Amino acid sequence: MTSMADMVDSWGAHPAQFWLRGRAPEAPVVFDAQAGIWCVYGYEEVQHVLANPATYSSNTQRVVPQEMLEGADQFREGNLIQMDALEHKKLRGLISHAFNPKVVADLEPRIAELTHELLDALPAGDRMELVEDLAYPLPVIVIAELLGVPSADRDKFRQWGTALLEATQEFSFTDPSDAQRQQLQDAMRQVAKLSDYMREHVLDRRKNPRDDLITKLVQAEVDGEHLTDNEVVNFSHILLIAGHITTTMLLGNSILCLDSHPEWFARVRADRGLIPAAIEESLRYLSPFAGTARATTTAVELGGEHIPADSILVTFLGVANRSPKHFPDPDVFDPTRDPNPHMAFGRGAHFCIGAPLARLEGKVALNILLDRHPHLRTDPDRPPRFLPSLSMTGVRELPLVL
Repeated sequence: MTSMADMVDSWGAHPAQFWLRGRAPEAPVVFDAQAGIWCVYGYEEVQHVLANPATYSSNTQRVVPQEMLEGADQFREGNLIQMDALEHKKLRGLISHAFNPKVVADLEPRIAELTHELLDALPAGDRMELVEDLAYPLPVIVIAELLGVPSADRDKFRQWGTALLEATQEFSFTDPSDAQRQQLQDAMRQVAKLSDYMREHVLDRRKNPRDDLITKLVQAEVDGEHLTDNEVVNFSHILLIAGHITTTMLLGNSILCLDSHPEWFARVRADRGLIPAAIEESLRYLSPFAGTARATTTAVELGGEHIPADSILVTFLGVANRSPKHFPDPDVFDPTRDPNPHMAFGRGAHFCIGAPLARLEGKVALNILLDRHPHLRTDPDRPPRFLPSLSMTGVRELPLVL
């Protein structure tokens, strides 16, 4: 039988994602001198960092050299990802109702309808490319409809979002190369295009309100004051990018895990009640966002290391999710794992607000795929291609035979 490590290498997973190859980290906390960051690998240490925002701030831009952030000032207002404490709580509260269990559950018929439409649109034949044909467009259409922007513009969203994600993957905070600086500036120009696009919709909603999230943000008040245009624009484009990429990776990773474990694929085909558990285990096994960044506000002791104030840490969720203390046989894919306290959606105040929606989209899409194509499998002539990313784990191409 082919080992998991061999399969991971054949998929083209990032060479630095050693945890996918069954290798244990050196220690719970390690300093990467080349990148200038502290890597937090231990489960307890990751959990501690995410649960203590006063010490480990989400505002990492505060400690990044300003020359590296040229042109980024306009993207700070309303950036939920970079906020802490009360400011974050207030802004997150504005949209929390849009992702509560009842609202998300009510989206199930629309998610099913879209899944069928996308599968109906496939060209005749016995093959499909999962990401291009379903895993990317489905969540993008759902979040675009919630925001109130045309889902037909999804190719633009993909171009703008991909540029930003790829530019921030491997960056040295101690000695960035000219190529890294240039890539980051190119990404800022792409994000500016997304912001300009969103601004048109924000200005339109101020004149012509609709029943959508952008209108709700435009009309919302925080401490008696309306959000500025920049706050609504940046908040909206983060929702658009973050609102689809997790589901895209979740669906692709779930199918990849099942296909790589035929005994489990057979059981899931026979008992669809196993799909939610299979999705949860794939989230642990191939965590979509494998790393998240924080910045220390004071000097701390963590994992036996002294970390100075104003240091950047990356909490590696993908490593923590393979802790043998918390997950027996962590390198084994086992949907019956119970409990399964993975941190694929984070922990604490920044726990992924779209997690219920991502889980529902994955469950509905996988059920319909297996209804319509019960014998689907990966294409032996066209191997999957992983994202070229250290902090994200997911396929960017997954050819299937139907």
